[in-house]
Amino acid sequence: MSENKTRPLRDEFGYLCPVDSRWADNDVYGHINNVVYYSYFDSTINRYLIEQGGLDIHDGDVIAYVVSSGCDYFEAAAYPDALAVGMRVDKLGNSSVRYGLALFGAEGAAKALGFVVHVFVDRASGRPVPIPERLREALAALGRESSD
Repeated sequence: MSENKTRPLRDEFGYLCPVDSRWADNDVYGHINNVVYYSYFDSTINRYLIEQGGLDIHDGDVIAYVVSSGCDYFEAAAYPDALAVGMRVDKLGNSSVRYGLALFGAEGAAKALGFVVHVFVDRASGRPVPIPERLREALAALGRESSD
């Protein structure tokens, strides 16, 4: 478990998404396996992009690729914990965004702090494109800073 980083609080994140832990999320050590945290983060990001930014995951011309991610773990979570993922935008570029994400239990500071970097690309070519305006506005609403 990471001890060198500050554990953020819920109010540091503009979007909170409830997450249901599942029995299958636990590993043989009795806690939620570390790779499952990434699944929680990915689901939270995409829910926000679809609901708030209008991302059309099935037929849209623009999609997002994960190009980088990481996570620091502070405290174990285990089924049947009631969890929530906090999301913010740490950096908003022309075609990319860096999300800050944290996994919270029912109370207290974050159990984990992670990041994901998305690059928005043209679905057909796979080449980077500027973030569409509606998505950009939704992302900017969660932003801490913006830059190209």
